[in-house]
Amino acid sequence: MSNTDFALSVEDLTVSFDGFKAIDDLTLYVDKNELRVIIGPNGAGKTTLLDLICGKTRASKGSIKFQNEEIIGLAEHKRVRKGIGRKFQTPSIYENLSVFQNLEVSYPSGRSVFGALAFKCTEEVKTTVQSVAEEIGLADKLETEAGLLSHGQKQWLEIGMLLMQEPELLMLDEPIAGMSAKERDLTAELLHRICNNRAVIVIEHDMEFVKKIAHKVTVMHQGKILAEGPMEQVQADPKVIDVYLGH
Repeated sequence: MSNTDFALSVEDLTVSFDGFKAIDDLTLYVDKNELRVIIGPNGAGKTTLLDLICGKTRASKGSIKFQNEEIIGLAEHKRVRKGIGRKFQTPSIYENLSVFQNLEVSYPSGRSVFGALAFKCTEEVKTTVQSVAEEIGLADKLETEAGLLSHGQKQWLEIGMLLMQEPELLMLDEPIAGMSAKERDLTAELLHRICNNRAVIVIEHDMEFVKKIAHKVTVMHQGKILAEGPMEQVQADPKVIDVYLGH
């Protein structure tokens, strides 16, 4: 398989903090339209890996290719422009704006709040807002003030704000933390919908949820990949059982 077939190719990636290797010579390939879930005990390096891919942290060595283009030296905002979207654990939405306005402000030409004030809402923007709102299940909430949404709906809105930028790679860190059972099910459906035309990487602890969503699971341990494959295979792996039960 040549590199051009992957949405993301991470090769020999290492990052050290004060001599401690948080990510240790890690190699990972994610296909286009793939929903990859990364699991592993706390301190395994999962969030650090996402930080390296989005450019929040600089690698000590190695390569990160996005759609076959080396991005290791690129600034974070330039990676966003290339199509890498990242959602952190706490939602950062504009609580006092409506759902519609939150999505509208996230449209690439209205990135900054100042840009947003001068920015005219064109038909193209309205169409994009409408289709994203349907994708995240908030089409009937466009006029609602974002602060009034449930916890789960706020998380979906934030995913929607990233989708407005039409990312080709979307990374989500524990998207169902604090959600009700019903919201978790809806989030699983939402994730399946959005990986139709992009790669999605999810960090998650909830194994039932992982089973529902993952095309492939990567297990990290001490900055390395311990195992990788379908959930059934990974769950039965003695090394994985040892790490999980050993913690």
